[in-house]
Amino acid sequence: MLYSPISRFRGTFLGAFLGVSLASGGMQSHYLDLGRMAILGTESLIALGKLDLDDWIARQQQESLHLIATDDISIKIIIATLPVALFFHENPIKLRQNLLLVLKIWEDDPVVRDGTLAVAYAISLALTEKLNPLTLIPQTISFLGETPTSIPKKLLAVQNLLEQGAGLSRAQAEFAKEEKLSNIVAMAFYCFLSTLEDFRLAVLQANRNSNPKVKEVTSLSSQAISAITGALSGAYNGIGGIPVNWQVSLLQRNSPVWGLTSFSQMLELIDTFVAVWSGVYDIALNPRELTEEECEVALLSVYAAPRVIRSR
Repeated sequence: MLYSPISRFRGTFLGAFLGVSLASGGMQSHYLDLGRMAILGTESLIALGKLDLDDWIARQQQESLHLIATDDISIKIIIATLPVALFFHENPIKLRQNLLLVLKIWEDDPVVRDGTLAVAYAISLALTEKLNPLTLIPQTISFLGETPTSIPKKLLAVQNLLEQGAGLSRAQAEFAKEEKLSNIVAMAFYCFLSTLEDFRLAVLQANRNSNPKVKEVTSLSSQAISAITGALSGAYNGIGGIPVNWQVSLLQRNSPVWGLTSFSQMLELIDTFVAVWSGVYDIALNPRELTEEECEVALLSVYAAPRVIRSR
């Protein structure tokens, strides 16, 4: 394995966060819940060890996050479902089933569904080290299946641009005509695949994409393109592919992140998330199941073989 799961999990979350941060000029984003929804979903999966829609909804309602389907929420949903993409990444069938399940929290929009499935599937291939840039788009279209949306057509346009060696300006001309979710997803795939091994360049390219004619929408769409690009590239390159000076800057600042108190807390949350996904049983969380003597000699954690003790 080229990169460890924890490196790729961290890379996905940190990539998405950096994408939003860079797109908003390093300032606190006006759309804080773009990533806050993902954090709440992660906390739910950690607490229950499975996907529970009622718990997701309760956590979002508790923080007064908007659940009504609007143009804004359509863009945020892809980021909000990142925890599901990571938690079920090794099984494409369960990945699809659980993504479709969690999408029921919001209004069933075919474009949102296809955009979410496309991004999640690419992340799945990256985490299982099966992502081939030459076949990613055909595989993704196959994963989407029969659909009336324009997502497959947009992804094919991305592949054509890449095969022709088209530059960023041409891709912008192709996909920045309208502020639609399908164009946002396509632009993110282009930025990712055109700079596959370079996280920094991928995210910087995503941040050069904008449509000044639609200033009110551009702020969120630019953040979405950059966040999706960062998540894709982070999943593929792992946290080691993210510039060290960017990581050090976040650690030194250690300011609130998507509703968490600090960047360090975000890293701790991701590590706990990986532990739950991998089958680590933390005895400290359930001390009543052991006698006092057993607690004194017990190891800190018990590891379960995949699909043997754990089930989801």
